Amino acid sequence: MNLLILIIIFTAIGGFLSVMAAAVFLLLKDHHRNAVLPHGISFAIGALLAVAFWGLIPEAFEKVKPDHFQALSATILAGILGFFVLEKLLIWRHCHHGSCEAHGDDHEGHGHSHSNVKSAGALIILGDSIHNFVDGVLIAAAFLTDVKLGIVTSLAVAAHEIPQEVGDFAILLDSGYSRSKALLYNVLASLTTVLGGILAYFSLEDLHDSLPYFLALAASSFIYIAVADLIPSLHTKTDIKTSLQQIILIAAGVLLICSLHTVAHNIEFA
Repeated sequence: MNLLILIIIFTAIGGFLSVMAAAVFLLLKDHHRNAVLPHGISFAIGALLAVAFWGLIPEAFEKVKPDHFQALSATILAGILGFFVLEKLLIWRHCHHGSCEAHGDDHEGHGHSHSNVKSAGALIILGDSIHNFVDGVLIAAAFLTDVKLGIVTSLAVAAHEIPQEVGDFAILLDSGYSRSKALLYNVLASLTTVLGGILAYFSLEDLHDSLPYFLALAASSFIYIAVADLIPSLHTKTDIKTSLQQIILIAAGVLLICSLHTVAHNIEFA
Protein backbone atom coordinates (compact mmCIF):
# COMPACT_ATOMS: atom_id res chain seq x y z
CA MET A 1 0.00 0.00 0.00
CA ASN A 2 1.19 3.51 -0.80
CA LEU A 3 3.06 5.05 2.14
CA LEU A 4 1.09 8.31 1.94
CA ILE A 5 -2.21 6.40 2.18
CA LEU A 6 -0.91 4.55 5.26
CA ILE A 7 0.04 7.86 6.87
CA ILE A 8 -3.40 9.32 6.18
CA ILE A 9 -5.18 6.24 7.58
CA PHE A 10 -3.15 6.01 10.77
CA THR A 11 -3.10 9.75 11.47
CA ALA A 12 -6.91 9.62 11.24
CA ILE A 13 -7.21 6.70 13.68
CA GLY A 14 -6.38 8.71 16.81
CA GLY A 15 -8.83 11.47 15.91
CA PHE A 16 -11.59 8.98 15.12
CA LEU A 17 -11.18 7.11 18.42
CA SER A 18 -11.05 10.30 20.48
CA VAL A 19 -14.15 11.70 18.76
CA MET A 20 -15.98 8.44 19.42
CA ALA A 21 -15.05 8.69 23.11
CA ALA A 22 -16.29 12.29 23.17
CA ALA A 23 -19.51 11.18 21.45
CA VAL A 24 -20.14 8.65 24.23
CA PHE A 25 -19.73 11.49 26.73
CA LEU A 26 -22.18 13.50 24.64
CA LEU A 27 -24.84 10.77 24.91
CA LEU A 28 -24.97 11.00 28.69
CA LYS A 29 -28.11 12.57 30.13
CA ASP A 30 -27.81 16.20 31.19
CA HIS A 31 -27.79 15.57 34.94
CA HIS A 32 -25.19 12.81 34.56
CA ARG A 33 -23.04 14.97 32.30
CA ASN A 34 -23.30 17.93 34.68
CA ALA A 35 -22.22 15.66 37.53
CA VAL A 36 -19.26 14.34 35.53
CA LEU A 37 -18.20 17.71 34.05
CA PRO A 38 -16.38 19.16 37.12
CA HIS A 39 -14.50 15.88 37.51
CA GLY A 40 -13.56 16.04 33.83
CA ILE A 41 -12.07 19.49 34.36
CA SER A 42 -9.92 18.22 37.24
CA PHE A 43 -8.79 15.23 35.21
CA ALA A 44 -8.03 17.48 32.22
CA ILE A 45 -5.76 19.68 34.35
CA GLY A 46 -3.61 16.69 35.26
CA ALA A 47 -3.61 15.38 31.70
CA LEU A 48 -2.67 18.75 30.17
CA LEU A 49 0.19 19.33 32.60
CA ALA A 50 1.48 15.78 32.17
CA VAL A 51 1.39 16.02 28.37
CA ALA A 52 3.31 19.31 28.57
CA PHE A 53 5.95 18.41 31.18
CA TRP A 54 6.26 14.64 30.65
CA GLY A 55 5.92 14.48 26.89
CA LEU A 56 6.15 17.67 24.84
CA ILE A 57 8.90 19.62 26.62
CA PRO A 58 11.35 16.69 27.08
CA GLU A 59 10.73 15.64 23.47
CA ALA A 60 11.40 19.19 22.26
CA PHE A 61 14.71 19.42 24.14
CA GLU A 62 15.80 15.99 22.88
CA LYS A 63 15.43 17.21 19.30
CA VAL A 64 17.69 20.27 19.58
CA LYS A 65 21.36 20.76 20.30
CA PRO A 66 22.36 22.21 23.70
CA ASP A 67 23.15 25.59 22.17
CA HIS A 68 19.46 25.88 21.20
CA PHE A 69 18.12 25.21 24.72
CA GLN A 70 17.79 28.92 25.50
CA ALA A 71 15.88 29.59 22.28
CA LEU A 72 13.54 26.70 23.04
CA SER A 73 12.95 27.96 26.60
CA ALA A 74 12.27 31.42 25.18
CA THR A 75 9.69 29.87 22.84
CA ILE A 76 7.85 28.32 25.78
CA LEU A 77 7.90 31.64 27.65
CA ALA A 78 6.79 33.56 24.56
CA GLY A 79 4.01 31.04 24.04
CA ILE A 80 2.67 31.49 27.58
CA LEU A 81 2.78 35.28 27.28
CA GLY A 82 1.26 35.09 23.80
CA PHE A 83 -1.67 33.01 25.02
CA PHE A 84 -2.20 35.54 27.82
CA VAL A 85 -2.46 38.32 25.23
CA LEU A 86 -4.72 36.16 23.06
CA GLU A 87 -7.04 35.51 25.99
CA LYS A 88 -7.14 39.23 26.78
CA LEU A 89 -8.24 39.89 23.19
CA LEU A 90 -10.92 37.19 23.43
CA ILE A 91 -12.26 38.69 26.68
CA TRP A 92 -12.14 42.18 25.16
CA ARG A 93 -14.16 40.91 22.19
CA HIS A 94 -16.79 39.41 24.53
CA CYS A 95 -16.96 42.71 26.43
CA HIS A 96 -18.05 44.51 23.27
CA HIS A 97 -20.95 42.15 22.58
CA GLY A 98 -23.41 42.89 25.40
CA SER A 99 -22.77 43.00 29.14
CA CYS A 100 -19.21 42.37 30.26
CA GLU A 101 -19.13 39.80 33.02
CA ALA A 102 -15.34 39.96 33.06
CA HIS A 103 -15.65 43.48 34.47
CA GLY A 104 -18.36 42.56 36.94
CA ASP A 105 -21.27 44.42 35.32
CA ASP A 106 -23.72 41.59 34.72
CA HIS A 107 -27.26 42.77 35.33
CA GLU A 108 -28.03 40.28 38.03
CA GLY A 109 -25.34 41.68 40.27
CA HIS A 110 -23.45 38.43 40.66
CA GLY A 111 -20.15 40.21 40.15
CA HIS A 112 -17.96 37.13 39.71
CA SER A 113 -17.55 35.69 36.24
CA HIS A 114 -16.41 32.51 34.57
CA SER A 115 -15.11 34.37 31.49
CA ASN A 116 -11.67 32.88 32.06
CA VAL A 117 -13.14 29.40 31.65
CA LYS A 118 -15.12 30.50 28.57
CA SER A 119 -12.00 31.79 26.82
CA ALA A 120 -10.27 28.52 27.72
CA GLY A 121 -12.51 26.84 25.16
CA ALA A 122 -11.00 28.79 22.26
CA LEU A 123 -7.50 28.22 23.59
CA ILE A 124 -8.03 24.50 24.04
CA ILE A 125 -9.06 24.22 20.37
CA LEU A 126 -5.95 26.12 19.28
CA GLY A 127 -3.66 24.15 21.59
CA ASP A 128 -5.19 20.86 20.49
CA SER A 129 -4.76 21.77 16.84
CA ILE A 130 -1.06 22.52 17.35
CA HIS A 131 -0.55 19.36 19.39
CA ASN A 132 -2.41 17.18 16.88
CA PHE A 133 -0.47 18.71 13.99
CA VAL A 134 2.79 17.79 15.72
CA ASP A 135 1.44 14.27 16.36
CA GLY A 136 0.79 13.97 12.63
CA VAL A 137 4.37 15.03 11.86
CA LEU A 138 5.73 12.49 14.37
CA ILE A 139 3.59 9.68 12.92
CA ALA A 140 4.69 10.50 9.37
CA ALA A 141 8.33 10.61 10.45
CA ALA A 142 7.96 7.16 12.02
CA PHE A 143 6.34 5.75 8.87
CA LEU A 144 9.09 7.22 6.70
CA THR A 145 11.59 5.46 8.96
CA ASP A 146 9.81 2.09 9.13
CA VAL A 147 6.20 1.06 8.48
CA LYS A 148 5.99 -1.10 11.64
CA LEU A 149 7.37 1.74 13.72
CA GLY A 150 4.79 4.06 12.15
CA ILE A 151 1.91 1.74 13.08
CA VAL A 152 3.11 1.37 16.68
CA THR A 153 3.69 5.12 17.01
CA SER A 154 0.22 5.99 15.66
CA LEU A 155 -1.44 3.56 18.10
CA ALA A 156 0.58 5.02 20.99
CA VAL A 157 -0.52 8.54 19.96
CA ALA A 158 -4.14 7.38 19.83
CA ALA A 159 -3.82 5.83 23.30
CA HIS A 160 -2.80 9.08 24.97
CA GLU A 161 -5.12 11.24 22.85
CA ILE A 162 -8.36 9.50 23.94
CA PRO A 163 -8.35 10.47 27.66
CA GLN A 164 -7.00 13.93 26.83
CA GLU A 165 -9.67 14.60 24.19
CA VAL A 166 -12.48 13.52 26.53
CA GLY A 167 -11.13 16.00 29.08
CA ASP A 168 -10.90 18.70 26.41
CA PHE A 169 -14.51 17.99 25.38
CA ALA A 170 -15.53 18.54 29.00
CA ILE A 171 -13.69 21.88 28.95
CA LEU A 172 -15.53 22.97 25.78
CA LEU A 173 -18.89 22.17 27.36
CA ASP A 174 -17.90 24.01 30.53
CA SER A 175 -16.81 26.96 28.37
CA GLY A 176 -20.35 27.41 27.07
CA TYR A 177 -20.15 25.56 23.75
CA SER A 178 -23.18 23.53 22.69
CA ARG A 179 -22.77 19.77 22.44
CA SER A 180 -22.89 19.84 18.63
CA LYS A 181 -20.32 22.66 18.37
CA ALA A 182 -18.01 21.02 20.90
CA LEU A 183 -18.12 17.78 18.90
CA LEU A 184 -17.60 19.66 15.61
CA TYR A 185 -14.56 21.54 16.94
CA ASN A 186 -13.15 18.29 18.33
CA VAL A 187 -13.45 16.76 14.86
CA LEU A 188 -11.83 19.79 13.18
CA ALA A 189 -8.97 19.84 15.69
CA SER A 190 -8.38 16.12 15.17
CA LEU A 191 -8.10 16.63 11.39
CA THR A 192 -4.91 18.65 11.92
CA THR A 193 -3.22 15.32 12.71
CA VAL A 194 -3.91 14.23 9.13
CA LEU A 195 -2.76 17.63 7.85
CA GLY A 196 0.51 17.34 9.79
CA GLY A 197 1.10 13.85 8.43
CA ILE A 198 0.51 14.88 4.82
CA LEU A 199 2.69 18.00 5.03
CA ALA A 200 5.43 16.02 6.76
CA TYR A 201 5.34 13.39 4.02
CA PHE A 202 6.06 16.01 1.37
CA SER A 203 8.39 18.29 3.33
CA LEU A 204 9.65 16.45 6.40
CA GLU A 205 13.18 17.77 6.02
CA ASP A 206 11.94 21.39 6.12
CA LEU A 207 9.63 20.71 9.09
CA HIS A 208 12.19 18.73 11.04
CA ASP A 209 14.09 21.79 12.29
CA SER A 210 10.85 23.52 13.31
CA LEU A 211 9.37 20.50 15.08
CA PRO A 212 10.84 21.26 18.56
CA TYR A 213 9.32 24.74 18.42
CA PHE A 214 5.90 23.34 17.51
CA LEU A 215 6.24 21.06 20.53
CA ALA A 216 7.25 23.99 22.75
CA LEU A 217 4.26 26.10 21.62
CA ALA A 218 1.86 23.21 22.20
CA ALA A 219 3.32 22.73 25.69
CA SER A 220 3.03 26.43 26.54
CA SER A 221 -0.64 26.47 25.50
CA PHE A 222 -1.47 23.48 27.71
CA ILE A 223 0.43 24.92 30.69
CA TYR A 224 -1.33 28.28 30.35
CA ILE A 225 -4.79 26.73 30.02
CA ALA A 226 -4.30 24.46 33.04
CA VAL A 227 -2.72 27.05 35.34
CA ALA A 228 -4.41 30.31 34.32
CA ASP A 229 -7.90 29.15 33.32
CA LEU A 230 -8.83 25.79 34.78
CA ILE A 231 -7.17 25.65 38.20
CA PRO A 232 -8.81 28.95 39.35
CA SER A 233 -12.23 27.50 38.43
CA LEU A 234 -11.67 24.69 40.95
CA HIS A 235 -11.32 27.17 43.82
CA THR A 236 -15.03 28.03 43.75
CA LYS A 237 -15.61 25.01 46.03
CA THR A 238 -13.34 24.67 49.04
CA ASP A 239 -14.93 21.91 51.12
CA ILE A 240 -12.63 19.03 52.05
CA LYS A 241 -14.52 16.35 50.10
CA THR A 242 -14.52 18.31 46.83
CA SER A 243 -10.90 19.37 47.28
CA LEU A 244 -9.78 15.77 47.80
CA GLN A 245 -11.72 14.67 44.73
CA GLN A 246 -10.04 17.39 42.68
CA ILE A 247 -6.56 16.41 43.88
CA ILE A 248 -7.19 12.71 43.23
CA LEU A 249 -8.52 13.36 39.72
CA ILE A 250 -5.65 15.71 38.84
CA ALA A 251 -3.22 13.02 40.02
CA ALA A 252 -5.13 10.42 38.00
CA GLY A 253 -4.78 12.53 34.86
CA VAL A 254 -1.05 12.90 35.45
CA LEU A 255 -0.52 9.21 36.20
CA LEU A 256 -2.51 8.00 33.20
CA ILE A 257 -0.70 10.23 30.69
CA CYS A 258 2.71 9.42 32.20
CA SER A 259 1.94 5.69 32.15
CA LEU A 260 0.83 5.80 28.52
CA HIS A 261 3.94 7.73 27.52
CA THR A 262 6.15 5.22 29.35
CA VAL A 263 4.44 2.23 27.74
CA ALA A 264 4.64 3.84 24.29
CA HIS A 265 8.33 4.60 24.78
CA ASN A 266 9.10 1.01 25.81
CA ILE A 267 7.16 -0.43 22.88
CA GLU A 268 8.71 1.95 20.41
CA PHE A 269 12.29 1.21 21.37
CA ALA A 270 11.94 -2.47 22.28
